[in-house]
Amino acid sequence: MKQILSALFAVGAIMVLVGAAVYITGWIAAPYVYTVGATLVALAQINTRPHVQNSVIRRLRFQQILGALLLVVAGTLMLFTNGNEWIVCLTIAAIFELYTSVRIPQEEEKELKG
Repeated sequence: MKQILSALFAVGAIMVLVGAAVYITGWIAAPYVYTVGATLVALAQINTRPHVQNSVIRRLRFQQILGALLLVVAGTLMLFTNGNEWIVCLTIAAIFELYTSVRIPQEEEKELKG
Protein backbone atom coordinates (compact mmCIF):
# COMPACT_ATOMS: atom_id res chain seq x y z
CA MET A 1 0.00 0.00 0.00
CA LYS A 2 2.86 2.34 0.83
CA GLN A 3 4.33 1.91 -2.66
CA ILE A 4 0.98 2.68 -4.26
CA LEU A 5 0.65 5.88 -2.21
CA SER A 6 4.20 6.90 -3.11
CA ALA A 7 3.52 6.34 -6.80
CA LEU A 8 0.20 8.18 -6.53
CA PHE A 9 1.96 11.12 -4.88
CA ALA A 10 4.77 11.18 -7.46
CA VAL A 11 2.40 11.10 -10.44
CA GLY A 12 0.20 13.76 -8.85
CA ALA A 13 3.16 16.01 -8.07
CA ILE A 14 4.39 15.81 -11.67
CA MET A 15 0.91 16.60 -12.96
CA VAL A 16 0.65 19.60 -10.59
CA LEU A 17 4.01 20.91 -11.75
CA VAL A 18 3.20 20.45 -15.44
CA GLY A 19 -0.29 21.92 -15.10
CA ALA A 20 0.92 25.01 -13.24
CA ALA A 21 3.91 25.56 -15.53
CA VAL A 22 1.97 25.14 -18.78
CA TYR A 23 -0.99 27.27 -17.64
CA ILE A 24 0.88 30.39 -18.74
CA THR A 25 0.92 29.19 -22.34
CA GLY A 26 -2.87 29.14 -22.45
CA TRP A 27 -3.12 25.38 -23.04
CA ILE A 28 -6.77 24.53 -22.49
CA ALA A 29 -6.06 21.26 -20.63
CA ALA A 30 -3.57 22.75 -18.13
CA PRO A 31 -6.15 23.45 -15.37
CA TYR A 32 -7.51 19.91 -15.70
CA VAL A 33 -4.04 18.35 -15.51
CA TYR A 34 -3.28 20.49 -12.45
CA THR A 35 -6.56 19.69 -10.70
CA VAL A 36 -6.29 15.94 -11.25
CA GLY A 37 -2.69 16.01 -10.02
CA ALA A 38 -3.64 18.03 -6.94
CA THR A 39 -6.40 15.54 -6.18
CA LEU A 40 -3.94 12.65 -6.43
CA VAL A 41 -1.52 14.43 -4.10
CA ALA A 42 -4.32 15.13 -1.62
CA LEU A 43 -5.50 11.51 -1.68
CA ALA A 44 -1.97 10.24 -1.12
CA GLN A 45 -1.37 12.58 1.81
CA ILE A 46 -4.72 11.94 3.45
CA ASN A 47 -4.17 8.17 3.32
CA THR A 48 -0.58 8.25 4.60
CA ARG A 49 -0.34 7.47 8.30
CA PRO A 50 2.41 8.87 10.53
CA HIS A 51 4.79 6.48 12.33
CA VAL A 52 4.06 7.93 15.77
CA GLN A 53 1.16 9.81 17.31
CA ASN A 54 1.53 12.85 19.50
CA SER A 55 -0.09 16.26 19.58
CA VAL A 56 2.63 17.96 17.54
CA ILE A 57 2.46 15.41 14.74
CA ARG A 58 -1.35 15.54 14.73
CA ARG A 59 -1.17 19.33 14.32
CA LEU A 60 1.41 19.03 11.55
CA ARG A 61 -0.68 16.36 9.78
CA PHE A 62 -3.69 18.68 9.93
CA GLN A 63 -1.59 21.41 8.33
CA GLN A 64 -0.34 18.99 5.69
CA ILE A 65 -3.86 17.89 4.79
CA LEU A 66 -5.00 21.52 4.76
CA GLY A 67 -2.18 22.32 2.31
CA ALA A 68 -3.20 19.41 0.10
CA LEU A 69 -6.82 20.56 0.09
CA LEU A 70 -5.70 24.09 -0.76
CA LEU A 71 -3.91 22.63 -3.79
CA VAL A 72 -7.26 21.26 -4.95
CA VAL A 73 -8.95 24.61 -4.24
CA ALA A 74 -6.27 26.32 -6.34
CA GLY A 75 -7.14 23.97 -9.19
CA THR A 76 -10.81 24.80 -8.82
CA LEU A 77 -10.01 28.51 -8.88
CA MET A 78 -7.87 27.92 -11.96
CA LEU A 79 -10.84 26.27 -13.69
CA PHE A 80 -13.63 28.66 -12.74
CA THR A 81 -12.06 32.12 -12.41
CA ASN A 82 -10.33 34.19 -15.03
CA GLY A 83 -7.98 35.95 -12.64
CA ASN A 84 -4.87 34.93 -10.78
CA GLU A 85 -6.47 34.17 -7.42
CA TRP A 86 -5.34 30.58 -7.77
CA ILE A 87 -1.71 31.71 -7.47
CA VAL A 88 -2.30 33.05 -3.95
CA CYS A 89 -3.98 29.81 -2.93
CA LEU A 90 -1.17 27.77 -4.49
CA THR A 91 1.44 29.83 -2.64
CA ILE A 92 -0.25 29.27 0.73
CA ALA A 93 -0.59 25.55 -0.01
CA ALA A 94 3.07 25.33 -1.01
CA ILE A 95 4.15 27.00 2.25
CA PHE A 96 2.08 24.51 4.29
CA GLU A 97 3.42 21.57 2.31
CA LEU A 98 7.03 22.69 2.52
CA TYR A 99 6.86 23.38 6.25
CA THR A 100 5.23 20.07 7.09
CA SER A 101 7.54 18.09 4.80
CA VAL A 102 10.46 19.27 6.94
CA ARG A 103 8.86 19.23 10.38
CA ILE A 104 7.01 15.88 10.37
CA PRO A 105 10.16 13.75 9.82
CA GLN A 106 11.99 15.78 12.50
CA GLU A 107 9.21 15.19 15.02
CA GLU A 108 8.90 11.50 14.16
CA GLU A 109 12.65 11.04 14.59
CA LYS A 110 12.61 12.91 17.90
CA GLU A 111 9.70 10.79 19.14
CA LEU A 112 11.33 7.51 18.13
CA LYS A 113 14.65 8.43 19.79
CA GLY A 114 13.14 9.77 23.00
